[in-house]
Amino acid sequence: MRKEMFLRIARDIHSFNNVQPLRKHFQFFHKGATDASGRPDFNIFQKCTSAIRQLAYSYKADALDEYLQMAQNTGYQCLDAFCKCVIYLYRDEYLRRPTEADIERLTAKHAKVHRFPGMFGSIDCIHWGWRNCHVPWQGQYTRGDKGHPTIMLEAVASYDLWIWHAYFGLVGSNNDINVFNESDLFDDLLQDKAPKVEFSVNGSQFGKGILHYYLADGIYPE
Repeated sequence: MRKEMFLRIARDIHSFNNVQPLRKHFQFFHKGATDASGRPDFNIFQKCTSAIRQLAYSYKADALDEYLQMAQNTGYQCLDAFCKCVIYLYRDEYLRRPTEADIERLTAKHAKVHRFPGMFGSIDCIHWGWRNCHVPWQGQYTRGDKGHPTIMLEAVASYDLWIWHAYFGLVGSNNDINVFNESDLFDDLLQDKAPKVEFSVNGSQFGKGILHYYLADGIYPE
């Protein structure tokens, strides 16, 4: 994570006071410089570091004891409070479906930059390595070409790196098409709730009954 992003998140959490009384997860980061016994308390940078390391590297909370001098219970509190703060602060901007205006902007940009009229984003799956996978589960989480347990993540990303769809959690023995069939990505399309997009390809105009499409590799259905 870039330093600028880390500092932005920490400052946004520390400066938040728009809702009173302040929610417990924000209070956790707003605590004073000393604890009840008068000893220096963990500052917001230490707490955010603990949470982010647990998220990024699948660390257990007690694995950070030597690095941060933080007990397991405090580490779990950091993780829980951090996730709740991030969701509360950024859900309206990042954790949402694209609006009709977003769809128009993204399809126009992809047509201009990549010459794909009507293309809404790129879809693909990655295998997230699970180093601490339980031994009885390793068979179902391991695929032959990977050689180690993984958890699969399906994502859709736009040209500006906005990952507005993420479906995470399927066992690593699946392939991309299995994940695609399980996710809710096309629910709005199948139920005819998604905004229509008009575009032309090779002189043919599309719009009626045709929605936007995603750029994918060969495993996905036509």
